[in-house]
Amino acid sequence: MNIPQHVAIILDGNGRWAKAKGMPRNYGHVQGAKNVEKICEDAYYMGIKYLTVYAFSTENWKRSKDEVDALMTLLRNYMKTCVKTAKKNHMRVRVIGDKSGLAEDIQASIAKLEEESKDQDGLNFTIAINYGSRDEICRAVKKIVAEGIAPEDITEQVISDHLDTAGIPDPDLLIRTSGELRLSNYLMWQLAYTEFYFTDVPWPDFNKAELEKAIEKYNGRDRRYGGVKEE
Repeated sequence: MNIPQHVAIILDGNGRWAKAKGMPRNYGHVQGAKNVEKICEDAYYMGIKYLTVYAFSTENWKRSKDEVDALMTLLRNYMKTCVKTAKKNHMRVRVIGDKSGLAEDIQASIAKLEEESKDQDGLNFTIAINYGSRDEICRAVKKIVAEGIAPEDITEQVISDHLDTAGIPDPDLLIRTSGELRLSNYLMWQLAYTEFYFTDVPWPDFNKAELEKAIEKYNGRDRRYGGVKEE
C-alpha cells in the first residue's frame, strides 16, 4: 500500500459526540485530545512521516466563554504532557497559527515543547492553534513586504517559505471527521493538490482502522497534478 507522506486532519465532532452520549461538550474535547495521541502513534507505525491536526481555529474564539476557557485549559495540560510524549515517541512537535493571540503561559509552553522536541527523528507532528489559512496568508504577505522583496521576485516558493508551514511538505491526504464537507479555513494554500477524504465518524471514535480506510481510498486516487495520465 502507498502510504501518504503527509496527512492533515480536521478534528471534528467532539462536542456532538459528547452530546449524543448525554455528556457536556468539554468531555468530548478531552476524549478527542486523548485520541490525538493514539492516532499519532498509529500514523508513525504505518509509515506516515508528517501529521498535521487542526486543534483551534481563529474562528473558534466565537464559541461560548465557558467552552473556550475549557479548551485553553485542555491546551495548557496537553502542551505539558506532550513534552514527555514527544520524547517517548521520538516525535518532533511544531505549532502553527498566530501564537501571539494566545496567553503568555501557553506561548511559553509551546516554545518549550518545540525546543525540546526539535531534534527528534520520528513523526513530524504539527498542531494548528489559533490558526486560520487566510490569517496565515495575510501574515506571510506582511512579512514579504517588510523584508522589501520586489514584486517581480515573489514566486510561489517565496510565499510558501513565508507561511507557518515553511519547510513542511504539502499534505498528500486531508481527512475531515464527523460528516462536514468543507475546509473551514484550513491550509488552503497547502491543500492545492491534496486528496480529500470525508467520514461521518466523529473524531473521538476515529481509530487506526478508520485511518487505514482513508489511506485505502487515497490509494485509489489518480494524482495527476493537472497533467494527463499516459495511456
